[in-house]
Amino acid sequence: MKKKIVKIVGGIILVVVLLLIATPFFLKGKIADIIKNKVNNSINASFDFADADLTLFSSFPYAKVTLTDLTIINKAPFLGDTLFAAKEVALNMSIKELLKDASEPIALKSLKVDGGLLNIKVDKEENANYDIALEQESGQVAGNEDASQAGFTLSLESYEILDALIKYGDASTGIYLTIEEMNHKGKGDLSLDTSELDTETSALVSFEMDSTKYLNRNPVQLKALIGVDLNESKYTFLKNEALVNQLALVFDGFVKLNEDNQEVDIRFKTPSSDFKNFLAVIPETYSKNIENVTTTGNFTVSGEFNGVVDDTHIPKFKIDIKSDNASFKYPDLPKAVRNVFIDTEITNTTGITEDTFVDIRRLSFMIDEDKFNMVAKIRDLMGNTKVDAQVDGRMNLANISKAYPVPSDLDLKGILNADISTAFDMASIERKKYENTKTKGTLQLKDFEYKSAEIPNPVLLSSTAVTFNPTTVNLTELKGKTGNTDFDVTGTIDNLLGFMFNNEKVEGRFNLKSNTFDIGDFMVAETGEGKQNDEKSASTSSVPSAEKIKIPSFLDCTINANANTVIYDNLRLKEVKGTLGIKDEKATLSNMTSTLFDGKLALNGEVSTKGDTPTFAMNLGMNSFKIEETFKALELFRTLAPIAKVLHGTLNSDVIISGNLKDDFTPNLSTISGNILAELLTEKIDAKNAPLLSALNSKLNFLDLEKLDLKGLKTILNFEDGIVKVKPFTINYKDFAIDVAGSHSFDETLNYTATIQVPAKYLGTEINQLMARISESSLEALTIPVTANIGGAYTNPTVTTDLTSGIKNITAQLVEIEKQKLINKGKDKAKDVIGDILAKNQKTTDSTKKENADKVKDVLGGLLGGSANKTDSTKKDSVGSVNKESQKDAQKEAAKKILGGIFGKKKEAEEPKKDSIN
Repeated sequence: MKKKIVKIVGGIILVVVLLLIATPFFLKGKIADIIKNKVNNSINASFDFADADLTLFSSFPYAKVTLTDLTIINKAPFLGDTLFAAKEVALNMSIKELLKDASEPIALKSLKVDGGLLNIKVDKEENANYDIALEQESGQVAGNEDASQAGFTLSLESYEILDALIKYGDASTGIYLTIEEMNHKGKGDLSLDTSELDTETSALVSFEMDSTKYLNRNPVQLKALIGVDLNESKYTFLKNEALVNQLALVFDGFVKLNEDNQEVDIRFKTPSSDFKNFLAVIPETYSKNIENVTTTGNFTVSGEFNGVVDDTHIPKFKIDIKSDNASFKYPDLPKAVRNVFIDTEITNTTGITEDTFVDIRRLSFMIDEDKFNMVAKIRDLMGNTKVDAQVDGRMNLANISKAYPVPSDLDLKGILNADISTAFDMASIERKKYENTKTKGTLQLKDFEYKSAEIPNPVLLSSTAVTFNPTTVNLTELKGKTGNTDFDVTGTIDNLLGFMFNNEKVEGRFNLKSNTFDIGDFMVAETGEGKQNDEKSASTSSVPSAEKIKIPSFLDCTINANANTVIYDNLRLKEVKGTLGIKDEKATLSNMTSTLFDGKLALNGEVSTKGDTPTFAMNLGMNSFKIEETFKALELFRTLAPIAKVLHGTLNSDVIISGNLKDDFTPNLSTISGNILAELLTEKIDAKNAPLLSALNSKLNFLDLEKLDLKGLKTILNFEDGIVKVKPFTINYKDFAIDVAGSHSFDETLNYTATIQVPAKYLGTEINQLMARISESSLEALTIPVTANIGGAYTNPTVTTDLTSGIKNITAQLVEIEKQKLINKGKDKAKDVIGDILAKNQKTTDSTKKENADKVKDVLGGLLGGSANKTDSTKKDSVGSVNKESQKDAQKEAAKKILGGIFGKKKEAEEPKKDSIN
């Protein structure tokens, strides 16, 4: 019997185990459908999850449903926005809840959300993305289900939220709240009408209002025992303690949720009056470890909130912050802050947001004998804010770091004296009605020293003086030095309050004087991987190539500059004068003049850093620049005209150029375009150091390129897409001209032609002898065009010419001229003889006529080089009947000798030297 009972019990257990194992497989699909249908039928949004898992073992006797990658996506007017998301949501419920129909409510026992995101938005029209509940009609919810039967029944015993992110942004009020790394848990039986919920919360809180950050990832901790009355929807704070930064607060009161509003009645205060409470308000990064700080005096914070919260009201509140004759001293710092008085009240007595005001009745402290005081009243904090404040005092800034643990990189020095009062309202500032503001007083700063990682050298201000007037701020003095740079600035700022409170750009006019202004003093080299930052690389240039500069976007000002020397990269500009306008991340240079390379520079143009890549467009006027120094120092000019670096003399040029800039503000040559009108006043050409000129000299023996006359040469260069095109120009050499045209690339690949109209007299002894035999004055102007084609690279050029064919042509021309001259001479002689014969023998006999005819033939034969009756072989030896082949051979031989003279070939020792131009 016992064995039978054991078998029955064992069988039942086995069946139960098998059911526990099999049930999740049967119900998994049903659970996913139930949850999706329940939620999607209740909201105006899209609810989904990647997977739903059901287990009965780990949570028995409850079932555990786990949803992964859960999302709630908004519909219009926030279409596509994520309202809620979570990596995982785990729900615990009774197993019997799994067997309910989809139309029946499901009771949950516990809830856990891991990696949650809650993104709440309110737009300018005050539409809220969390308003997703479907409207009920005649007591029915969407889907025509009974409202009492829809949704989940909340009977939680515990819940937990891990690593959550909550964002709240209200564009209509300018309020933004972010809660990061939030961990929250609570336990209590919420199925009862009245119960207690024990909670713990920790998070980092950021709060911004009207573009002002009041909290920035400040740590907050809260332990709260909350009494829950579900019948009245009232939540009472029974035993509660909060920690904001390191400031402890205790509070009590309640929040009651009504149908149309919420009632709030909460009081809070610091649990002690120790002045360490004040240091605890300051973010821990700055206040450091306050446990060992010695303090005297007191510091208290207390306040209350009470009233209703609805569409038009907030709770009325009053917050008092007080300290009376307190002091504190950090153990590792030499000085103390003493005579600390704080009396501040933040109040709203109407419940209307705009009626909030701050009254700083007193705020003062001393370090040594230096004293600082401030009083202020701020009205209508959330509306048209009105400020009435006064600041006065003297402070040795070096003492601040000796009494308070400021950041290590903030090393301040100097004496500050201030006496300033101001009264203004934000509406006037927003409308730029600065005449409605009243600011007056003075501020002086002497021997100020400021160090920062953002600038390479400390900034030393020997004296600074600012005078505040109702509408402007006058910078009456600002003298200082940083690195090699000294500066003396005066000017005015028209909208200091607009810049400080209304995100406006600084508008003003300034005058800058400097003896030496080194651009490198305002640039910092990056020290990332692959960057050269050693002393050797730094010594080659005062401008690090790794730096990226941005023109400040908040500036809208005009600067009249006057500097004796401006150092930029390897350039030293002298007597720099002009106007610099800065606006919209663009610097516009007007009427800038300078002395550079012993010449005068005029500059107009602009530089913009608004885009990802800085750009520039400039017009340069260069007058009497030393050519050699210009092309040695400026990579741009070496690229545009590499041959010019061997010229000695001066350069006049007008340059129009635009393109992109590198991070160090030097031109990116692959992007530039423009044109140059250049005039050369050259005194000397160093052809030996120019591979191109050497190559031309070797090909054209009759030229000495160092004797080219380039004085007054004008030409135009156009450059774009890495190609420099040269407008054809002419160079004079002795009594003939050289026409040059072509282009080259930025990598100095050449494509030029030089056409030389060479006078025939420079082409060697044979040509000169042939011209002398002809003895024609018209031959003195006879020229031969010789074209030199120049290619290859500038450092290794190739030069080809058409000189051989030219010599052949001019030789043939001269031979033909001599031939025609001889023929014409023979015809004249024949005409004279024939005339005489005919005149004397008009009446002779036929035999006599025949004899005379034979005489004429003999004369013609003699003139033309032979008798008319000779044989063909004899005729071939005469000048008039010279064989064409023999004539060509003679011309070739003459040309060969001429070419030998032109190209400098050596002759036989007994022959005289060639008669060339050299």
